[in-house]
Amino acid sequence: MRIFLTGATGFIGSAIVPELLKAGHHVIGMTRSDAGARTLEEAGVEVHRATLEEPESLRRGAEKADAVIHAAFDHDFSRFVENCQKDSRAIHALGEAFKGSDRPLIITSGTGLGNAELGKPASEDICNTAHPNPRVASELAGNLLLEAGVNVSVVRLPQVHDTFKQGLITPLVAIAREKGVSAYVGEGRNRFPAGHLLDVALLYRLAVERAEPGARYNAVGEEGVETRAIAEALGRGLKLPTVSIEPEKAAEHFGWMAMFAGLDFPASSAKTRQVLGWLPKGPGLIADLDAMNYDNLAA
Repeated sequence: MRIFLTGATGFIGSAIVPELLKAGHHVIGMTRSDAGARTLEEAGVEVHRATLEEPESLRRGAEKADAVIHAAFDHDFSRFVENCQKDSRAIHALGEAFKGSDRPLIITSGTGLGNAELGKPASEDICNTAHPNPRVASELAGNLLLEAGVNVSVVRLPQVHDTFKQGLITPLVAIAREKGVSAYVGEGRNRFPAGHLLDVALLYRLAVERAEPGARYNAVGEEGVETRAIAEALGRGLKLPTVSIEPEKAAEHFGWMAMFAGLDFPASSAKTRQVLGWLPKGPGLIADLDAMNYDNLAA
């Protein structure tokens, strides 16, 4: 297939590219920069210039393709609500190009949208449209397109990790350096789901090849890693003490990360594994945190 990949030079997109190419797909990669274009060309990817801020540029990319994987997202969490709305507009633009066809559009969301009840593992069968996470805008956009006959399915992401980045955990490194301690909230028993980068890239390929309208997949290798264990791993790597922060002081310590630091949001991928035959093989989150070169990260 000719697959238009948004976010093709990003953390996750750059892992999806070789996964698609080795499976024989032709990749049309979105980039906004000359440097990104050179990177994609060197990888054997057709370049398409586009930005999330210009939905029409995304629609033109989709028009060239047999399928779309939408992996781009603006990760400036100081403008999280605004960026989720921007993602909704991007999804609508991509879907416009596919109306009247059965070409698959894979969009991206978070595992939290599968939580009907906080603290219980999120599942693929649930789409909690009343969830307080602003990322619900992405799935609401996908639902509208699905009702309009567009072949939309969703990959829901946990904390995606390798030895360089780990989703929401990456900013915790900067916070720990700034504060001089690696912290968790309360007893640190709340859990973050996790998935290795290469396993996640494989899941996107399997999802676009299956092309099942309305399907939701959880890219989860580990159902829930306790935040105390995460903080302890960061403490080892940074050579900093690990401490507990009282919940009422979380906002003062973590800043914008406080909205996530104390949440318990485990997630299951049982149905995803069954339907797609997906078997995560990458290292676990703590193993990657222990293998990370924190000196290089600082540089």
